[in-house]
Amino acid sequence: MKLKFLGTGTSQGVPVIGCKCKVCKSENPKDRRFRSSALITTEEGAKFLIDCGPDFRMQMLQNHEEHVDAVLLTHEHNDHVIGLDDMRPLIFRQNKEMPLFCHKRVGREVMERFPYAFADEKYPGAPRFELVEITEKFNLMNTEIIPVEVMHNQIPVLGFRFNNFGYITDASAIPENEKEKLRGLEYLVLNCLRKDRPHPAHFILPDVLQLFEELKPKKLYLTHISHEMGLHVETEKELPENVHMAWDGLEIDF
Repeated sequence: MKLKFLGTGTSQGVPVIGCKCKVCKSENPKDRRFRSSALITTEEGAKFLIDCGPDFRMQMLQNHEEHVDAVLLTHEHNDHVIGLDDMRPLIFRQNKEMPLFCHKRVGREVMERFPYAFADEKYPGAPRFELVEITEKFNLMNTEIIPVEVMHNQIPVLGFRFNNFGYITDASAIPENEKEKLRGLEYLVLNCLRKDRPHPAHFILPDVLQLFEELKPKKLYLTHISHEMGLHVETEKELPENVHMAWDGLEIDF
């Protein structure tokens, strides 16, 4: 299986509009970050998209991706769902509803933001979605997916485990019982907003490094990164061994 980071930035992306900091002015492609999203490709070629934010169209075009079999939504914030309308070309080509796997609460939010996708009489060109509630681990196209419930301030958010790979975004805390699903992984992805200054809804670097020591994955990748994390080339040198900043387009075999 493979995971490709389609986006590794925060809700504002990097560069931030109007910002003149060295990160936002950097010409290094690894400092340019779309909103967070990832694409899983199974051994059989099935493709599962994790989150579908406002950059979805350009993420697919720049990565020469043309197909998605299902979407896994972590939560309902716009930087993770508002690109769903741009799935229309995929839906039309496949000529079937696109399955959206998510928490029941998230499904309600999607219906409110895209009511035309669920209307009994759809206008020509409307997308079509099938909402599938996640309540426990499930099998999707011969792949076992284990949901991991974490907290994004006061909002429960889903992460996912695929085999020996864990993916967590927009978290500020992981309940003890959910940590058991994340121990001893080959790879773990965690959100990391910035180096310091605590945030009520996101991990910062000290939180992530503590979890690295506790959960003991072989490698840890950071995502949902803001411009406050510094230049990629500089921050990478400051991180412990086997902890890395992910970047848009990075692909990992697992």
